[in-house]
Amino acid sequence: MTILRPILATILSLVLGLLATSLFHESPLHIFKIFLQSGFGSAYDFGMTLTYSVPLILTGLSVSLAFKAGLFNIGAEGQLTMGALAVAVFAALVPLPSLIAPLAGALVAACAGGIWGALVGFLKARRGAHEVIMTIMMNFIAAGISSYVAVYLLKDPNTQNPQTLPILPAFSLTQYSLFNGAPVTFALFLSLLIAVVCWLYLYRTPYGFELRAVGENEHASSTAGIGVQKVQILAMFFSGALAGLVGVGEVMGRVGCFKLDFSPGYGFTGIAVAFLGRCHPLAIIFSGLLFGAIQKGASDLEIFTQNVTSDLALVLQALIILVVSADGLWEKWIPVKKGKA
Repeated sequence: MTILRPILATILSLVLGLLATSLFHESPLHIFKIFLQSGFGSAYDFGMTLTYSVPLILTGLSVSLAFKAGLFNIGAEGQLTMGALAVAVFAALVPLPSLIAPLAGALVAACAGGIWGALVGFLKARRGAHEVIMTIMMNFIAAGISSYVAVYLLKDPNTQNPQTLPILPAFSLTQYSLFNGAPVTFALFLSLLIAVVCWLYLYRTPYGFELRAVGENEHASSTAGIGVQKVQILAMFFSGALAGLVGVGEVMGRVGCFKLDFSPGYGFTGIAVAFLGRCHPLAIIFSGLLFGAIQKGASDLEIFTQNVTSDLALVLQALIILVVSADGLWEKWIPVKKGKA
């Protein structure tokens, strides 16, 4: 039932969302066909679905890792912004051999996002600051810093768009020709590998056990000799590092520079991805792919329909969150029915 309930909740929310389109004189079946065609109709469409899924998988993992430690990280948006900005600046100014340049860029992105998250972890552990408030504030600070760098310090003089100088060719990730021009790069396999590593870390190492123990009960963990403050700081560092790795695919694989507002809310959507996957790293792969397919599928609605726009993706995502959240009511309702029987 742990696996079945999120699946049933997702199916129910999608059905409700598609049926709602009939209120606007559109056929739900026609909308569903558009989603399938847009998300999986060709190699390019499928490649774009995978491209949209990569940052959602990474931000979902970011949120889930912090949540396992009892921390609610709403700052993945700011952390991925700092990771993308750091790798864009580094890749534009530091010449490196092509053999090590992508790896160095990934480390820079992870460290920048990790440091941005660790600041919150430090204030939470040492000063008792609430991580939700802190991460929200850090999101705005990251947005301000990135705007200043992209507009004043490292702006590309060849365009009017607020973006940094293009990265050096050695840092560019190769796009696979199999997807007919879709920017699918090694970032896809990196996100899948990281999901597996997170699963191994959480459930197959003593450090992962300590992290989960702190998330379950701080006082009991402290009594057992676990350094709660150290775990909280490290959890936020790793959480931020996962979000910062979004910059690998977006900057080195897709855009080639840092653009303001390049993220359509990956950090916030990652919260829904994490909870749909029950904060399990392997399940987050599938929830990230689902949300990526919804995002790509909705992109063609304005072309093939008259009354439904791409905002339907937001409606479907909201419905999924609501129905999955109501899953707790099922757990309370079922034992009562059995007791009455």
